[in-house]
Amino acid sequence: MSEIKGASVVIVGGGVTGLSAGWWLAQGGVDVLVLEKGLIGWEASGRNGGGCSHHHSPLFAEEQRLWPLMDELLGYPTEFRPERIRLASSEHQMALYGRALRNAARQGFDSEVLDLKQAKEMVPLAGDTVVGGYHYKFGGHANPHRTLQGYAWAMQDHGGRVLQHTTVTGFRTEGGRVTAVETDRGEVGCDSLVLAAGPQTGRLSAMLGQEVPVQSARCEMIVTEPLPLMPLGGVDGCGLYGRQTLRGNLAYGGGPHEWLALTEEGTPAKPTTPLMLHIGKRLAQLLPKAAHARIIRSWAGVIENTPDGRPVIDRLASQANVVVATLSSVGFGLSPASGRAIRDLVVDGACGFADISTFSLARFAELEPNWRELQGWQVTAATEALAA
Repeated sequence: MSEIKGASVVIVGGGVTGLSAGWWLAQGGVDVLVLEKGLIGWEASGRNGGGCSHHHSPLFAEEQRLWPLMDELLGYPTEFRPERIRLASSEHQMALYGRALRNAARQGFDSEVLDLKQAKEMVPLAGDTVVGGYHYKFGGHANPHRTLQGYAWAMQDHGGRVLQHTTVTGFRTEGGRVTAVETDRGEVGCDSLVLAAGPQTGRLSAMLGQEVPVQSARCEMIVTEPLPLMPLGGVDGCGLYGRQTLRGNLAYGGGPHEWLALTEEGTPAKPTTPLMLHIGKRLAQLLPKAAHARIIRSWAGVIENTPDGRPVIDRLASQANVVVATLSSVGFGLSPASGRAIRDLVVDGACGFADISTFSLARFAELEPNWRELQGWQVTAATEALAA
């Protein structure tokens, strides 16, 4: 077995968060290596709704500043398109979706309230079930696969490395620091470590004495045949998230989650519950004039969620040179900003552009051991929701 050259910073996880962090580090001259147990972006990072509109996050301002610049910064296309529309089919939904308008307005971002006529003009595939909506003049959407590949290529352009099909099996520690990552292909030395391993983050952090609490869940996307392009491709509603691709396909997903148990090896169980028809039905409710479109493919993968649904980006108290990151299922849109935040923690010791104290791992210090059961996050949850 050939020896793997170590790196100043080793990142475990080749999803969008790990690759963005790797790119930010590499372009700053840091020697960085990303380890991925399979193929980069093969789970939710490379196939998701592509939304870039996280107004509830302390990283929102930086997310919004960076996305219009990403093609130029990376040197590769992301297919980013600005702005989004959210349709409401009831007055209750109008009130609910208005929270995003108010939250964004407090941060200096504009929106427009749409009546029925305006909503149908801006979303030609909508029907008479719509009562109105919101035109958020912030956020937008991008192509997850192209963006993720852009991160990887741009990181490599700056000297970073990616090693796929490499499973982490443990760590070597000394004096309260990780000195090497043990893999099925040999040991990899490091000065600093970033754990951004998606559903594996909890198990791997537990090996280092401080577990990041996460629960694995199945997520699914459906893709339709191409349809005429709408003025804005980012349209949400009816509990769905997604976008219209540049080819005209509708790519949408949305719960209910199927909570997954871990196997003896610590890998999430394979997803089983068929949600495709459930999502398709709601997509037809959201966009009735697309109800005739055939679903040409679907995809299911595994995401991770923290107990309060918020990200963790923090240093481990148990190991001084380890940064842990889970974006709790909203990683794609926040990736330009989260990667920069991780870079700051690794290099500078603190995030220099936003207050990410709410992402601290310490907030779970008093978490109940049976928190998953208390949340109702059990394997049967999706089955029961579908049957209701």
